[in-house]
Amino acid sequence: MAEFPRSPTCYVCLSSYSGLLHKTQSTVELRGSEQAHRVVASYKPSKFDKKILLWTGRFKTEEEIPPRIPPEMLDRARNKARVKACYIMIGLSVVACFAVIASAKKAAARHESLTSWNLAKKAKWRQEAALAAESKTK
Repeated sequence: MAEFPRSPTCYVCLSSYSGLLHKTQSTVELRGSEQAHRVVASYKPSKFDKKILLWTGRFKTEEEIPPRIPPEMLDRARNKARVKACYIMIGLSVVACFAVIASAKKAAARHESLTSWNLAKKAKWRQEAALAAESKTK
């Protein structure tokens, strides 16, 4: 890889559309006494961020996680965690669908349906209303 000549230029981290940070050389000339400096973004991960980094397999143990990490590393880990969470939710949805199908088949074998439940409930309400009306008239 070719090295850039050491001149009074500023290294700037520019974020691209994809969310990754790229180090590019800017041709901004610095004023007299200023020196070239490097703008490096770093982030102190929280406990939740550390759990995400561990869950996504970026680090094996919590002790391996450095005190400051680049934001793009955390972004990649968060995206990977989102995808894993979506896959887990899809799997749970499929399992729930099969559970509902199985319980509906059992209910059909017992000749239970929502219609029969609603008719029984309305008959009970009518009976309670009739008893209440009788008690008021007495």
